Amino acid sequence: MKKSLILSLAFILVFAFFISCRKKVEEVPPPPQVEEQPKVEKVVEAPVVKEPELSEEEIFIRKSLEEINLEKPLEMIHFDFDKYFIRDDAKPSLVTNAAWLKKWESVNVLIEGHCDERGTEEYNLSLGEKRAKSTVDYLVSLGISPDRMKIISYGKSQPLDIGHNEIAWQKNRRAQFTIIKK
Repeated sequence: MKKSLILSLAFILVFAFFISCRKKVEEVPPPPQVEEQPKVEKVVEAPVVKEPELSEEEIFIRKSLEEINLEKPLEMIHFDFDKYFIRDDAKPSLVTNAAWLKKWESVNVLIEGHCDERGTEEYNLSLGEKRAKSTVDYLVSLGISPDRMKIISYGKSQPLDIGHNEIAWQKNRRAQFTIIKK
């Protein structure tokens, strides 16, 4: 054991000697940084081209019939039970619709007559047609050409509200506008 201890000690001394004799690597300081003069580049900005603003008519022309109908520029009106006469609360909506139609003289519309679920299919188809026709007549009285309007009756086949109560039925008794030509 004494031998191995002496041998280990000798090995450690030789190892320490070699480590201490090793050449030290000189650290070279980094080269001094030369401050570069900022390059002056002449930046020429491209002239700002402003998109021409589109007029209301140009915007309207670019829209599809589907886009216009989704905006619902024409208000639907509602009717009393079993009636097709224009109610007083519907007249301002029709005046607004007539003003819009006068503004866009190329537009043609389909006026749809709708009913609630009560009554027979034949009766509701007839009542829906009368509702659409009375809507056309009122718009004609406001100066809209009848040639720009078509009517159709859906009777009770296309309810807005599928409920079976007075609130749903009130919503379903209506004349609704669809733009068919612009």
